[in-house]
Amino acid sequence: MLLFGFFIGFCRAEENTVLCEMLGSPEFPLLSKEGDIIIGGAFSIHSQISKPSFSLTGIPEPLICSINLREFRFAQTMIFAIEEINNSSTLLPNISLGYKIFDSCGSTLPSTRAVMGLMNGQERTAEKTCSSQSSVHVIIGASESSSTIVMLQISGTFQIPVISHFATCACLSNRKDYPSFFRTIPSDYYQSRALAELVKLFGWTWVGAVRSDNDYGNNGMATFITAASQEGVCVEYSVAISRTDSSEEVARVVKVIRSGSARVLVAFLAQGEMDILLEEALKQNLTGLQWVGSESWITASHLADKRYSGILTGSLGFAIRKTKIAGLQEFLLQVNPSQEPQNNLLREFWETTFGCSFQSRLPGQSQCSGSERLGDINNPFTDVSQLRISNNVYKAVYAVAHAMHNMLNCGQSGEAINPSCIWKDDLEPKQIVRHLQGVNFTLQSGERVYFDENGDPSATYELVNWQRNQAGDMVFMAVGSYDASLPNGRQFTMNGINITWVTESQTRPLSVCSESCPPGFRQAAIKGKPICCFSCIACAAGEISTTNSAKCSPCPLEFWSNEEQSQCVPKVIEFLSFGETMGSLLTAFSLFGASLTLVVLCVFFWFRDTPLVKASNSELSFLLLFSLTLCFLCSLTFIGQPTEWSCMLRHTVFGISFALCISCILAKTVTVVSAFKATRPAKTVPQCSAPLQRTSVLSCTLLQVLICVLWLIFAPPFPYKNTVHTTKKIILECNLGSPLGFWAALGYIGLLAVLCFILAFLSRKLPDNFNEAKFITFSMLIFCAVWVTFIPAYFSSPGKFTVAVEIFAILASSFGLFFCIFAPKCYVLLVKPERNTKRHMMGRNH
Repeated sequence: MLLFGFFIGFCRAEENTVLCEMLGSPEFPLLSKEGDIIIGGAFSIHSQISKPSFSLTGIPEPLICSINLREFRFAQTMIFAIEEINNSSTLLPNISLGYKIFDSCGSTLPSTRAVMGLMNGQERTAEKTCSSQSSVHVIIGASESSSTIVMLQISGTFQIPVISHFATCACLSNRKDYPSFFRTIPSDYYQSRALAELVKLFGWTWVGAVRSDNDYGNNGMATFITAASQEGVCVEYSVAISRTDSSEEVARVVKVIRSGSARVLVAFLAQGEMDILLEEALKQNLTGLQWVGSESWITASHLADKRYSGILTGSLGFAIRKTKIAGLQEFLLQVNPSQEPQNNLLREFWETTFGCSFQSRLPGQSQCSGSERLGDINNPFTDVSQLRISNNVYKAVYAVAHAMHNMLNCGQSGEAINPSCIWKDDLEPKQIVRHLQGVNFTLQSGERVYFDENGDPSATYELVNWQRNQAGDMVFMAVGSYDASLPNGRQFTMNGINITWVTESQTRPLSVCSESCPPGFRQAAIKGKPICCFSCIACAAGEISTTNSAKCSPCPLEFWSNEEQSQCVPKVIEFLSFGETMGSLLTAFSLFGASLTLVVLCVFFWFRDTPLVKASNSELSFLLLFSLTLCFLCSLTFIGQPTEWSCMLRHTVFGISFALCISCILAKTVTVVSAFKATRPAKTVPQCSAPLQRTSVLSCTLLQVLICVLWLIFAPPFPYKNTVHTTKKIILECNLGSPLGFWAALGYIGLLAVLCFILAFLSRKLPDNFNEAKFITFSMLIFCAVWVTFIPAYFSSPGKFTVAVEIFAILASSFGLFFCIFAPKCYVLLVKPERNTKRHMMGRNH
């Protein structure tokens, strides 16, 4: 609409001649010079400080702007680079560069005027047609993204290339919308992501955000918020500010910042918005915030004023790498109104710099003489210690020169002798764009200049920290760097320089919505609040977490969490060992039983020729004592760490030993029954055949051996780590392999015991003086009771107590058999030898 309001060109036919006439007043450049190739410039030489009122019927009011010394330095840097190229014999020989520099005033309306002035020139009527060539070949600028977008919407129609030194909006990388746009400053896409990574790097998960209400701030902040959420950073509030906002609106923004709980403020602001925000921040005494800034203001020297030291000290942000431009300082110090006495911009610059006036002297204001020395002044124009954006202007001019050099077939730049360039009257914008896309050269400083497919340079930044030097002045200290071309995880590099934080503290500030959860706890989201606001819930048993973990991680199967639940430690391995109290007691009882059995064996051997031993069937008694010894000793195989061999040995030895033992008792029972149920005179009662006894014992035992062998062949027991029964321990036990094999062996022993019990019970009324069947009956009763009780105890005992129950059953049944069968005999042999006679054994002592 502005275009139609100010610069409408229309065509009319006059005597068969097509003329193009400009409506409205032409725009004149602030600084200009003629040349073969004209480079246009659009800088915010003045900063807008008023918002005009617009109407559909009246002419817009003029803007009130004040001179921006930093932007004026950018314009002079462009002139310096052009003069340097004109004085070069290797770059564009015999071709002169000129310039036309306009003021965009940091606003879209003046930017529209500027681009129309750059394209139209000053003639009110074109001589031939409206399609004549633009008055400039390339435009450098503008200093703001919104102004640049406005310029591109007009110049892009004619494909006039635009190279910006300071427009960082990521939207400008869209080649479809802006095919003729280039820039020498990286896109905000990279800076915004770098800021998000920076915030995450220092552990700030709860931040506030303020942005410029324009394309630069809105697009940059949108990218930052997206990247921050991916990094787990939450934005408490996001407010926008414009340099044309009312004081009430600015005050409201500062109040929002003050009322927030975040201690870190990410400021994606252009310098104009930063200026008015700081003024209001001073009024409201906004202190104690850690500022994180964008490249637009983070190295602005005029903001390092002592007025703002209480607010901005310790600020962090990314800036373009600084460099040195040889000869630029001397060139800047030579700027003087005397160069162009009629140039109002130079006069205004001089008056602003020295606080004087060329006109009539005002109260308190001195008269300008023009002989004042810029070398005595330290302001943003003369300060060349932080040449960052100025270098971008310098690179843009040289990019144009190299593109034109290649386009005009001037030969290889840098050769000692170059042929003259081949001049073309009609330099088509399309060709200039194509040659700009292909430039690739290195400046005298060693910096390489090129554009990618989107017209962007490589994204490299310095991490700048606001610190005080020994003189008390604020300096921008580079404490790190960021290179977006490197792989993830290697893009950040810190150089080891100590960082000064807010209030000049050496301690990094904390900015979180909720305190970090300690190890052993996890974050739990609070309904209705961002993910950075959470409560801490203890991890469940067997789970661990690190500091500020979002979830608890279960430990592997053979590990368990420590008391702090901060790491997984190996589970306690549990088995019945010889060293512990229970294992030692069971071992002692086992050895005691075996020793006692061997002692009785010796006693029986000593009294082997006595009637009692003979009547007890000495051969079976010795075999029974031997098997009882094995029964006592087999319990030792259940103690200690299970191994493959011990697991197979413990159950098979147990089964065979008890089968042998019960087989011997069964044979003795059969012998007793046979002897006393015979229908012959007592003196001629024959003993049961010894071979028959051996055969019966061997047969019964071999059947158990067969069961055990089949068990070992098809599904042998094996060591097993039981992690199911208890969560905190690993129980080392022997898996039965085949439960059928175990219960078959145990059932066979039970069958023998029941059979023996029945036979002994039927023989309980034999003569009292030799009623061995009575003791066998009682022993079998104890044996069966022990093993019947063993079954539920075995299944209900936890961990190593399962093994202890089995050992206890073995020992209890073994001691029961031993004492019931052999204790009465030993009593007679050792205490009552007078009863050890044949008469007494046969019951004829009466």
